Amino acid sequence: MADESSPIGQNEIDALLKQVSGGGAGAPAPAPAASAKSEPAPSPKLEASAKSDDANLAQSDVEYLLNQAEQALASVNTPSSTELPAGVKPYKLPDFASTPATADSATLDLIRDVELDLRIELGRTHMYLEEVLKLSKGSVVALDKLAGDPVDIFVNGRLIARGEVLILNENFCVRVAELVVPETVRASA
Repeated sequence: MADESSPIGQNEIDALLKQVSGGGAGAPAPAPAASAKSEPAPSPKLEASAKSDDANLAQSDVEYLLNQAEQALASVNTPSSTELPAGVKPYKLPDFASTPATADSATLDLIRDVELDLRIELGRTHMYLEEVLKLSKGSVVALDKLAGDPVDIFVNGRLIARGEVLILNENFCVRVAELVVPETVRASA
């Protein structure tokens, strides 16, 4: 073996790996290089000079990149000339604030295409499952409201009004009799 203080070259490492693995098919192939006997290992002085050349090269690359970055920053901070190349015109943005929208038309336009779930509730009842299963054609279900009581009008599950049921041209309709104001609106008013 060589002196332990001297570095080992790549060729020597490849030869040692080949010896340990037995040179079988499962061993990793060594790098395409000449055997350790045909090419002497580089001297520590040559390796040190190669490392210093790499360090100098890397240092010069870093300095070059830093100089480019400084130039780019300086060009951003300097004001550009107002002259444009031939055939190029500056783009002028239209004045969007010149026509203020009215509150009435803006509100109506915003809700024009909104779909709402409208439900009119004639009344409610509680039934057992047994009673529901006994329902058939012609069965009568009693509700908790009387015939003349107002019906509830729900929009998206929220009670908004009450009204009375009418028949107009053989169609059922509801005339709104009262708008229901939520408690939160009453408290803030």
